[in-house]
Amino acid sequence: MKKQNLHIEHPEDTILTGDLRFLKAIHQTPHLSVKIDGAPAIVWGTNPANGKFFVGTKSVFNKVKIKINHSHEEIDQNHVGEVANILHNCLDWLPHTDSIFQGDFIGFGGSQEYTPNTITYRFDEVIQEEIIVAPHTQYVAISDLRDAIATPLDYYLKGNSACRFVQPDAGTFSGYVGQLDEQFELPPVVDMIQELIPTVEFVSDKEAAQIKKNVNRSLREGYPLTNDDFLGKESLMHLYGLVIYLKEELLSQCRQLNGPEAYIGQDRIDAEGYVMGTRLGTFKLINRQLFSVENFKRSRFATCAA
Repeated sequence: MKKQNLHIEHPEDTILTGDLRFLKAIHQTPHLSVKIDGAPAIVWGTNPANGKFFVGTKSVFNKVKIKINHSHEEIDQNHVGEVANILHNCLDWLPHTDSIFQGDFIGFGGSQEYTPNTITYRFDEVIQEEIIVAPHTQYVAISDLRDAIATPLDYYLKGNSACRFVQPDAGTFSGYVGQLDEQFELPPVVDMIQELIPTVEFVSDKEAAQIKKNVNRSLREGYPLTNDDFLGKESLMHLYGLVIYLKEELLSQCRQLNGPEAYIGQDRIDAEGYVMGTRLGTFKLINRQLFSVENFKRSRFATCAA
């Protein structure tokens, strides 16, 4: 089932309004992809409105202040600074395609190590291509980018002599070196969640938005969540915590192959996280306590889509 171009949610955030698709999706065979910590997000492809190749940030999907760049002149009109420089290079070097894709910009060629945002990526060779991009999403748009429908990218894009695409293989732990499984082994906490659900008082979209703000503030400021952050709904707070625990159990089973080494400082990590796609929806599996806090602090392109 394809979804409109919406922000991919954390599983624990989706359950606030009683949306239980994630708890059903974990029983399916998911498509897993590695979440690369690049910046900014780059969207490129053929604009269905005029048949021209374009590049841009996520602002190409804006409903009002649309910034679609078909030329270097339009990039200069719509963007400034490092974002403009990156888009100029993307317009020159990205392979032209009839489709529409989104990916994270990792850097320019000429080095073996890159820190586009919070995580440092170390390749096994010096990158000779002009640009490095990690594609992760494909779109279908019939007549206008504002109506684009997004799905996780489930095949490999072919780069060229000027563009290196980074798409590690992703799956679940198989027990064998160099092999991946496709399904999760569901932990006992799933049964606890199912028992709790009938007792939970879910909230409206507006209330959920406030709870998400409270959660993000607690992550930024480093204080523990309380019943007040969940608008006094204690059972919802307990469910939220159990879904986080479930997510982290599933995340511990995720593995990747054929990608660059990843580090935070000098500490080797597996990845920022994974994107889990099924016919019921797409969800991001990330340790928010570790990565979201760092991204709040360090993001170089927090307003690049504006």
